[in-house]
Amino acid sequence: MRILFLFLLFIVTLSVKAQKVRLLERGSGFPIENVTIYNETKGIIVYTDKKGIANLSLFNDSDIISFNHIGFYEYEILKRELSVIEYVVYLNKKAEFLEEIVLSASKGNEVRSRIAEQVDVVSEAEILRLAPQTSADLLAFLPGVRVQKSQFGGGSPVLRGMEANRVLLVVDGVRMNNGIYRTGHLQNSISVSPNILERTEVLFGPSSVVYGSDALGGVIHYYTKSPKVSEKTIINSAIFSRYSTANNEITTEGNLELRFKKWASFTDVTYSNFGDLRMGDNRTHGFDTWGKVYEYSNNTSTYYNPNPVQNSNPNIQKNTNFSQTDVLQKFVVPLSDNTEFDFNFQYSVSSNNPRFDNLTEYSGGELKFAEWYYGPQKRLLISPQLKINPDKKLLESGTIVLAYQNIKESRVQRKFTSLDGYYRDETVNVLSLNGDFFVPLTKDETRVFSYGGELTYNKVDSDAIGKTLEVYNNSVIGIANEFTIQSRYPEGGSTYSSAAAYINYRQNISKRSTLNTGVRLTGTHLTAKWIDDTFIILPDMDISLNNAAVTATVGYIFRPSVNWQMNGVVSSGFRSPNIDDIGKIREKGGEVTVPNMYLKPEYAYNFETTILKYFNNKTFQTGLNIYYTLLHNYITRDYFDLNGSSTIIYDGEEVLTMANVNKKNAYIFGGTFSVNGNFNANCYANGSITYTQGKAYDTKDPLSSIPPLFGSLGTGYQNERFNVGVKWIFNGKKSIDKYNLVEGIDNIEQTPYNASLDTYYGSPSWYIFNINANYKLNKNFSFFVNFDNIFDTHYKEFASAISAPGRNFSASLLINI
Repeated sequence: MRILFLFLLFIVTLSVKAQKVRLLERGSGFPIENVTIYNETKGIIVYTDKKGIANLSLFNDSDIISFNHIGFYEYEILKRELSVIEYVVYLNKKAEFLEEIVLSASKGNEVRSRIAEQVDVVSEAEILRLAPQTSADLLAFLPGVRVQKSQFGGGSPVLRGMEANRVLLVVDGVRMNNGIYRTGHLQNSISVSPNILERTEVLFGPSSVVYGSDALGGVIHYYTKSPKVSEKTIINSAIFSRYSTANNEITTEGNLELRFKKWASFTDVTYSNFGDLRMGDNRTHGFDTWGKVYEYSNNTSTYYNPNPVQNSNPNIQKNTNFSQTDVLQKFVVPLSDNTEFDFNFQYSVSSNNPRFDNLTEYSGGELKFAEWYYGPQKRLLISPQLKINPDKKLLESGTIVLAYQNIKESRVQRKFTSLDGYYRDETVNVLSLNGDFFVPLTKDETRVFSYGGELTYNKVDSDAIGKTLEVYNNSVIGIANEFTIQSRYPEGGSTYSSAAAYINYRQNISKRSTLNTGVRLTGTHLTAKWIDDTFIILPDMDISLNNAAVTATVGYIFRPSVNWQMNGVVSSGFRSPNIDDIGKIREKGGEVTVPNMYLKPEYAYNFETTILKYFNNKTFQTGLNIYYTLLHNYITRDYFDLNGSSTIIYDGEEVLTMANVNKKNAYIFGGTFSVNGNFNANCYANGSITYTQGKAYDTKDPLSSIPPLFGSLGTGYQNERFNVGVKWIFNGKKSIDKYNLVEGIDNIEQTPYNASLDTYYGSPSWYIFNINANYKLNKNFSFFVNFDNIFDTHYKEFASAISAPGRNFSASLLINI
């Protein structure tokens, strides 16, 4: 009887035939999560769990089963050939660049070979390897991107010679640019922690058709991590920790993912603490004292010192320390087979953030400011999203995004010669609604029509108060007096809203060519009201402005052979003046910017071409992108008479008046040459070199924010467990005649001063070497080490006040539980 039972069990076992399959990475043997497994009709689809296991009981023995994952070559097998209960399939990693999926170009999945614009993509794995301390540092690693810093707690990305409100920041489909994004330099890019990012894409050039106003230099799109639903209950968690020596950085991140059949959740909390930053000591540029901090202010909101303090180590940049906390919470709920509801909550808050450039400013041979800091910068995002796939004639798929943002920032300043402090607070509430919809016109999706629209509403509140401190010995014991000061923005309130609609069409004209076209109509409305005329009397204290623009793009991709691709793009963009452009009042270097209610939109007309050459079965590529952008009605800051006077009294001082004004025409041209890919299965290389030039046709002055020649070259070795790379990063000289000396954005005063010639030198050239390595002990433990600026070189990024980090060693540990 027992023999009969064993025989029957054997027969049943054979008949089960691989009810489970285990997907492993060839070489390392690590399990592969989220492998898509489907039959020929795609009527049955299952996914592997975090152990690489999937249940195949839904498939028939006659089904041809495909195993698909974006990072691996696809594998097919007949179900009946899986002859054991748990069958192991090994997938080979692939290094494929042509068919990389890009999300930002059309707000939908599109292969790179059908995109004419220049795009950079950095993945989650690459972010881990680069170990950026902030998202601004992450962007600085990308080809064609430069980052300016006025303080360490900041970072203003420059794309094609344009920055701040000429570059659009987007997170998970929601525009971050708001009504007070300013001209010049902007620190808001760091309010998205790099530790919560799944990928980041940079789309270069005017992208107003899909994204609207502000996208003149390009779009930086942050995609944060998201949970996935699962047939089985799965719990994933991870802990990441890093320490860096250059500023005693300690970053700790923890996340938890819950996967269920009907919903999923992802929670992430990151805390970073940054100490004062040490600059490099090797001064190859020959300027022995440039950038050194010999004295500093140690005043705080509770401690009072009427005198500066001597710095025991001038290479330590005092007042560069700050901390930041970031929280991400996402829920995913499939409502049906064709509908999914996502909920996105993000919150970022920093400590007080010292404004390093102002705290090192001298007046009459003495430090000017005892206090100058940004108060805690807060960013709240609440965004429900609905993803639909009705598969109808006029709507195959789409996404509807509703978002509420609350942004708070403040500025506090007090001079050494006074007990009077100036406190300015801004709050921006933003509501937005946008929808993007796609209609494939052919089954193979070689012809795709897309359309969408966007509504935004910004409400800005600006408050200001002066406070006279009451001190006893070295303690601030209270406020002796309050007094009226000028607010930064209209104290009566201001609003900025927009409405837009667009259409796009993408078609493969032949097997070798693709056409992209699109057009967008946008209208904006701005209101601003000033009440207090104590300091400034405007021609109109209550204004209402309307602007409208039509923008278009045409892109053409030609693939003469499998290893060549040539792209051409003609596009237009615009930027409608926001509240900061029209209504800001702020002082810098003895000059104050005043409102100009007659400001008009600026436009960009862009022409570019790209040539791509692929090698080694498309695992290695070189590319050359060249562009020319004509700016019309461009906005710049210039000297300005208000009510017939060139000066006003501001914060107790008589200062010159400036304003944002429209000029006629200017141009920016340049290009980027890049290389990227694998020589073989283990060796890789990447690099780029970028040149930018810009000048006004009417005034003949150089444009602001034009970086000098810059680039990088790196190479490395990798296998399934180990990766090591070395990178050379370089930056050319920018001479003083290339600086715009009127706007003040280029910060010529932050370059070395030549006393014998009584002039500034400009930005010296520099180069550094970095080494990074990581080792994957097993599926649970990964180690990362970075050795940056190996030769401890002293340098400053163009237009930056703060010196870059000196020699820095960072070590990170990632634990997957």
